[in-house]
Amino acid sequence: MSRKRALFATREGEDGGHWLSVSDLMAGLMMIFLFIAIIYMRQVQKVIVLADDTHTAIYTALYDEFKDDLSKWSAEIDPETMTIRFNEPDILFPQNSAALRPEFKVILVDFFPRYVRTLDVFQPDIDEIRVEGHTSSEFRSETDETNAYFRNMDLSQDRTRNVLEYCLQLENLDGNSLWLKEKVAAVGLSSARLIRDENEIEDKERSRRVEFTVKTNFEKRIIEQTLAKRARSATQ
Repeated sequence: MSRKRALFATREGEDGGHWLSVSDLMAGLMMIFLFIAIIYMRQVQKVIVLADDTHTAIYTALYDEFKDDLSKWSAEIDPETMTIRFNEPDILFPQNSAALRPEFKVILVDFFPRYVRTLDVFQPDIDEIRVEGHTSSEFRSETDETNAYFRNMDLSQDRTRNVLEYCLQLENLDGNSLWLKEKVAAVGLSSARLIRDENEIEDKERSRRVEFTVKTNFEKRIIEQTLAKRARSATQ
């Protein structure tokens, strides 16, 4: 083999060794990233399982507490959202008014302290308790669709504020009002979440309702864990 060929072969071997080293390095990095991803996914899966378990526990606790009262209150519990929904508009408020009817006040005196006591044990897992007011899409016959929406927005906000104000002044909250004030919010949603029948036609009676909804903090935990891991990775 000539000197020129030998030199070419040596360089070729050196180059091949160089690219082999880079390939090994990339493969090693991929294995590290894969290992980190597996650990992260396992942690996320644990949080999801814990969230499902807590969701079930909250729903079960609420159902056990109120199952004997729901029918007489014209109320129901949604197992998917843990929402307690009061469905009878004639019991809740006079038409186009935010004043609580006496019948609804009687219900709230019984319902709300028990509701708070039931949720007390789940405080660390609760991000928010929402009192939501919902209306139908109509306001008055002479009101157009856009104005009806905003009139109903004002009405639903006034109603939820009055409901929350009445609930928080009840005397038998057993000292739970402090943590409750940090979690609770009154939200008027106007006709943004109408209830429809099987033919997708608005059910105006059922759309006029008040709901108490529990929001857990597990999604926030997953986001916080993700951001923390990114921050640690960026500093390494």
